[in-house]
Amino acid sequence: PHSFHRKGKTPRRPPLKKTSHTQKDPVGVYCRIRPLGATDEECCIEMISSTTIQLHAPDGIKANRNGEYKEVPLFEDVAKPLVDDLIHCKNGLLFTYGVTGSGKTFTMTGSPGEGGLLPRSLDMLFNSIGPLQAKRFVFRTDDKNGMEIQGQVDALLERQKRESNQQSTVPKTPSSKQKPDPEFADMISPEEACKCEGVDEDSCYSVFVSYIEIYNNYIYDLLEDTPIDPIRPKPPQSKILREDQNHNMYVSGCTEVEVKSTVEAFEVFWRGQKKRRIADTQLNRESSRSHSVFIVKLAQAPLDADGDHILQDKNQVTVSQLCLVDLAGSERTSRTKAEGSLPPGNINQSLMTLRTCIEVLRENQMCGTNRMVPYRDSKVTHLFKNYFDGEGKVRMVVCVNPKADDYEETMLVMRFAELTQEVEVARPVDRPICSLAAGRRHRNQAFRDELSRRQEERPGGSNNTEDGSVLNQLLDSLPALPACELVDPTDEQILPRLIEVLERRHRIRQMITEQYTRTANTLKSMLQEFDGHLMKDKIMFNQKNEMDRLEKKSKMLEYKIDILQKTTNIYEGDKRSLQQELESREQRLQRELSERKRMEARMQGMVSDTKHQWEKECERRVNAKQLEMQNKLWVKDEKLKQLKAIVSESNNNKPQRNSREKDQPRGDVFRTRGGGQAVQFTDIETLRQECPTVSSRKRRSSGDGPGQHDGNKMDWNDRENRVSCPHYCPSLIHFGWSKTAIRFCHDTCS
Repeated sequence: PHSFHRKGKTPRRPPLKKTSHTQKDPVGVYCRIRPLGATDEECCIEMISSTTIQLHAPDGIKANRNGEYKEVPLFEDVAKPLVDDLIHCKNGLLFTYGVTGSGKTFTMTGSPGEGGLLPRSLDMLFNSIGPLQAKRFVFRTDDKNGMEIQGQVDALLERQKRESNQQSTVPKTPSSKQKPDPEFADMISPEEACKCEGVDEDSCYSVFVSYIEIYNNYIYDLLEDTPIDPIRPKPPQSKILREDQNHNMYVSGCTEVEVKSTVEAFEVFWRGQKKRRIADTQLNRESSRSHSVFIVKLAQAPLDADGDHILQDKNQVTVSQLCLVDLAGSERTSRTKAEGSLPPGNINQSLMTLRTCIEVLRENQMCGTNRMVPYRDSKVTHLFKNYFDGEGKVRMVVCVNPKADDYEETMLVMRFAELTQEVEVARPVDRPICSLAAGRRHRNQAFRDELSRRQEERPGGSNNTEDGSVLNQLLDSLPALPACELVDPTDEQILPRLIEVLERRHRIRQMITEQYTRTANTLKSMLQEFDGHLMKDKIMFNQKNEMDRLEKKSKMLEYKIDILQKTTNIYEGDKRSLQQELESREQRLQRELSERKRMEARMQGMVSDTKHQWEKECERRVNAKQLEMQNKLWVKDEKLKQLKAIVSESNNNKPQRNSREKDQPRGDVFRTRGGGQAVQFTDIETLRQECPTVSSRKRRSSGDGPGQHDGNKMDWNDRENRVSCPHYCPSLIHFGWSKTAIRFCHDTCS
């Protein structure tokens, strides 16, 4: 028996909550455990309580857990709140997650006699809005994720056109008057049927369903009817994701079928289910190798003020949707061993992207970071990004298989579930309510019933009114017609009697006609009075609504005025503080400027004083240096005079040269950098003195004693002195200067 409906929520660790003005709800995570196939099969899951599940190693407990715990209806806790939100204009997302063979598809669809989440959700929806549905094609999709409204006549023409056009690309909607399939009819027993409370009876509803699959990161429409070409078959065309004017993601060009009953909707689902991609894997004989998304879209619009027709205003149409997602198996590729052209790598990649998005959302909420969530890395996450951004509630059903062989995969699934329930999603905002008076449909129906009752009243019945009694009396007073058989043409009794009866009947008929006219006028006046009362009631309701609206507007304006007043006070305080700060800064700036000017004047005085002192000091040093140089120059002049006298004396002792050689200048005299004078000779004579005898030369070269050859002693000393002289003095020896003159020249040059 399929008795394994169990709910178990993984214990949630208290996160580090941040202060936020937006109300948030955690992602609801529920666990469903599939029963073991054999009684002696090893089990790795133990259910501790309704919120705690314990996993054991494969060598742990060996026991079958079938029927050991009380069955908990999964639909009541998971899907029923989402259907209730769907009827109240809120979106919802429900997806199943788990390894292959854990019961994901069974949880979603169920079996004959025991319906899953999808048929139960559809049954609850149509039980709630069944008598409030609009006629077909009154609501029409605009191919931009929105809805349009058309009149009854246009809807009838379009319905006839769709029925006559057999080549239409839109699948023909199954008629709700057909006999339902017993397999579908037995999905939900009448005892398990439920409905939503608090449905707005002043609105009309219409349900549209679509069915897509995401395979190999491509989106395909499972309800699209493509012409079959047996010679050259064409692959199905993939769809693309787009963003509507409200920044919600939708599948562009997806087929949306209008349905009017649960059986109709489930037949459409089953027609698309046959096109899903399945394959034989090692874990499951018929494994779903794609992510399927069944979208239930509910369009609703309010009735007009008379409560008779739908309000022809597109802005008043609200569209909500519930997405039921059956994800592919989350097991590792090595364990699948799928046959055929299967892309398990892409399946795992899309589920890994889902896990990454959940981790980033959790990190941003708990750590206060602002990392970008990679929704666009996968079509699955990109399609449902609005739900995680606060466009509806999110519920996840984790399906696990307690077999010991799936222990590692089950551990990964439970870790992902534990991670997911720590993510919080912003609570959706309530839609605005129509401003028309409530109870319009009920009043319109009551008026129609009253009018029908009055029209059904006929004269001659048991009527207590005065007009009814008069009409009955007149009808009873009609005389019967006498026998009209004439035997004799001269008979003067039958004809006058017949004429008299006919005249009486004619008069009574005229009275009946007058009475009928008076009764009709009375009824007309009553109807007019009733219409007047209805008009007054309508005017009163409108005035009351207008007063409520004006009161709300007044309160809103007062609230805005208070906010503006508070804002103005805050701005005034900021303005005063800024002005004070500006004035203080200006005063500080003035003080700094005056201080800078005083500092500049002080520095200029110090610079001028220092400059005057240095000028005096420089002048004193220059005068002292000039005096020193003058003294040195005088000393050097005296030395030059002495040198000149010595040179003149030495020249007088030499033989006379010819006048040409005497007049020719031998050198130049110029001033040195130290303030003295120097002599530069331009004519150099090389003088050689030869010894009289070779022996004397040899003796000199062999280094005889200083007592020998005294006559040449002076010459060698002269050579030594000549070598030791500075740059300009060696030439003096050629003129026959004495040793004393050469030494004096050396002192002068140095």
